[in-house]
Amino acid sequence: MAPRLDFSDWWGKDSKEGTPVVVKMENPNYSVVEINGPDSAFRPVEKSRGKNAKQVTWVLLLKAHRAVGCVAWLATVFWALLGTIKKRLIFRQGVAVATEKLGKGKLVLQIIRVFLVASLAILAFEVVAYLKGWRYFESANLHIPRALDLQGWLHVVYVAWLTFRADYIAPLIQALSQFCVVLFLIQSVDRLILCLGCFWIKYKKIKPRIEVDPFKSDDVEASGYEYPMVLVQIPMCNEREVYEQSISAVCQMDWPKDRILIQVLDDSNDESIQWLIKAEVAKWNQKGVNIIYRHRLIRTGYKAGNLKSAMGCDYVKDYEFVTIFDADFQPNPDFLKLTVPHFKGNPELGLVQARWAFVNKDENLLTRLQNINLCFHFEVEQQVNGTFLNFFGFNGTAGVWRIKALEESGGWLERTTVEDMDIAVRAHLNGWKFIFLNDVKVLCEVPESYEAYRKQQHRWHSGPMQLFRLCLPAIITSKMAFWKKANLIFLFFLLRKLILPFYSFTLFCIILPLTMFVPEAELPMWVICYVPVLMSFLNILPTPKSIPFIVPYLLFENTMSVTKFNAMVSGLFQLGSSYEWVVTKKAGRSSESDLLAAAERDSKTMNQAPICRGASETELELLNQLKEQKEANPTPVKKVNKIYRKELALAFLLLTASVRSLLSAQGVHFYFLLFQGVTFLVVGLDLIGEQIS
Repeated sequence: MAPRLDFSDWWGKDSKEGTPVVVKMENPNYSVVEINGPDSAFRPVEKSRGKNAKQVTWVLLLKAHRAVGCVAWLATVFWALLGTIKKRLIFRQGVAVATEKLGKGKLVLQIIRVFLVASLAILAFEVVAYLKGWRYFESANLHIPRALDLQGWLHVVYVAWLTFRADYIAPLIQALSQFCVVLFLIQSVDRLILCLGCFWIKYKKIKPRIEVDPFKSDDVEASGYEYPMVLVQIPMCNEREVYEQSISAVCQMDWPKDRILIQVLDDSNDESIQWLIKAEVAKWNQKGVNIIYRHRLIRTGYKAGNLKSAMGCDYVKDYEFVTIFDADFQPNPDFLKLTVPHFKGNPELGLVQARWAFVNKDENLLTRLQNINLCFHFEVEQQVNGTFLNFFGFNGTAGVWRIKALEESGGWLERTTVEDMDIAVRAHLNGWKFIFLNDVKVLCEVPESYEAYRKQQHRWHSGPMQLFRLCLPAIITSKMAFWKKANLIFLFFLLRKLILPFYSFTLFCIILPLTMFVPEAELPMWVICYVPVLMSFLNILPTPKSIPFIVPYLLFENTMSVTKFNAMVSGLFQLGSSYEWVVTKKAGRSSESDLLAAAERDSKTMNQAPICRGASETELELLNQLKEQKEANPTPVKKVNKIYRKELALAFLLLTASVRSLLSAQGVHFYFLLFQGVTFLVVGLDLIGEQIS
């Protein structure tokens, strides 16, 4: 039966007037027709069809207005940037230039300036050649045009430059780059082996253990453990910001009062700071703590001289161990109970080193990048060397020494600025063993400004080279095993203290920019990108939360290679700056949990009856008044940014090279050098952390 189509209801809705009509279809013939497109009557009407000329004009004017506004905004930003550069670099308003005290610093600056001027001149030639279509490096072979093809003196000079570059400059750069690449691969293999050793330690859960821990039992006396005599030393020099928290933390360590002596070794030349420290020592002396204050009249030898003077006291012979804390370190109360028992039953053990933890690691970008480096140093380098070799460099603080090991190794010497590494090397040559406790952490600070960080890194990288010159004859003539000598000379000193800053500076700050102007000596992609990124990932593994900072970390490490290379050269050749010692500026920060715990301990201590020892009430009142006066009237410090000219000149050099790489269509080179140049520019203008007090 044919379908019945009834349109009466639909017709009735739209048409209310007239007579309804019913249409019936009997046996219709159906056919299917394929329609490729809509009928012209049902085609959508184009939006622009109904617009007249006036509307089109308004649309064009609106788009032009937006384009002009964008250009004006970019011009405003660029003009403001030029104004800032003019204000800071030319007129030097509100800034101070970081001056170089010695001739070598000025020499490095002059060399970078010569490279910068030459790079700008070469870039000008390259731009002109690019615009004129003089592309002679489309193929691998250099094409020198005939004399009839020359188009003026500029073309002659450019062709002469290409010939000289290909015949004389490129071979030298290629030879130097190959040498640096070999060093780079050796250092990368060393770092990879260290990381594999760290993974093995984690997998096997290897760590120094105490055979019988007397402090785990409820009754220590019943366990037969006799507390050894421990000497605690706190060397400091003008540490106004941190002296109080350091002395407070050390005085609250859990150890019998008659078995511990705390020496506050103050080398401050500011009398007001001396009185403040004396007041703090007197306060804890009143609470029954065995603590004394020492101040040298003749301040020679920096920290080594201070420690050597303190170890010369007659009462030191009554003590078996000595532990050292710098002025910004805050040990936990159980520090001695976690470290000293390792010496029992191990007469060959000379040093127990604890790990550092940082209260200000998230303060700014600079502290985050330092945290990456230091965590790798402790978690990987020192833990692996301590586990498999029983040797590593003493960190100068947060460690416990056996006094016998110090005496047999010659004691503290004032010949270098790395007295901690010096005593560690000499103790290792005498057969003493070290262990590293990765689980025992001591809170401290990292520098929050680039000025303080650069001075610290200069001392840390110039001192080892100076020490290497002095210790090399003793290492060669020592009686220890040959493989230990090889490890000490080639790995500890040469590879990690000399080769690392040398190839970092030479390869990434000299050769890489030069390859932009000398395409014949182009570095392979894996040297520029793949291997450095892999090594950076390995460095960040101990701190997984720092993975988002891998790009700034990679660039900033190359930036710091200038300072590290400069320091390495000064220490290797015994230049004047290798003997400089600048106290790292502290901020005096403490974590919130530490402040609460300290407040609780202070409240408990104040409830106990004080024991007066050698301080009159009148003297204490005067000291407290002086302290309150200093706290009530702090000296205002004007914050001034500094301009670092070497970093600034190198920034413009790398930015120039990045523009040259853009003309050569070398994308990876361009982005790497661009970000590298921006990083140098930031450091040169000191925008990282100098404004933080």
